[in-house]
Amino acid sequence: MAKKLPLSFYRQNDVTSIARQLLGKVLVTAIDGVRTAGIIVETEAYAGIRDRASHAWNDRRTQRTEVMYQPGGLVYVYLCYGLHYLFNVVTNVKEVPEAVLVRALEPLDGIDAMQQRYPHKNTVKMTAGPGSLCKALGIDAALNGEKLTGSSIWIEDAPHVPDAQILAGTRVGVQYAGEDALLPYRFSIKDNRWVSKGKGL
Repeated sequence: MAKKLPLSFYRQNDVTSIARQLLGKVLVTAIDGVRTAGIIVETEAYAGIRDRASHAWNDRRTQRTEVMYQPGGLVYVYLCYGLHYLFNVVTNVKEVPEAVLVRALEPLDGIDAMQQRYPHKNTVKMTAGPGSLCKALGIDAALNGEKLTGSSIWIEDAPHVPDAQILAGTRVGVQYAGEDALLPYRFSIKDNRWVSKGKGL
């Protein structure tokens, strides 16, 4: 069985580097005894208080963002537009609120369970988007604040994806962030069919 990424991985001080390093790793949930897993193929970095696209921009500290201020290695799940849960990895050290949004997975284990959780008839792209992958893996607000070294949700190590196979582009849906919307903080594995179709890459 593959090893879980250690807390030291998440506590590196460069959120864009972590976002790139997460490509190719395996996100796993174990809910009600059912393992579901997928290879991470697309991520976005959010650089905390200096990043206008981040929930913690300008040191905004609220009940929702408090988990981002904890030491790296925790789960940050929030509800987007009141509809979709989005899964983020808290990074860096305590009081430095940075995070990586996982945008897409290539299904690996527990595909039948993923399809049962997915409410739409078309399950072909059930993990090709941040809201969709959360539905498929059973990720919701109950996992917010969980340690990524625990038994409910974790990320397993896998071989490094070479830089030549990584695309970098702008993040999705952050037009409100002004110049920061143009930062090349979205990363994906080149030519992977599970990468989401969001504009900017």
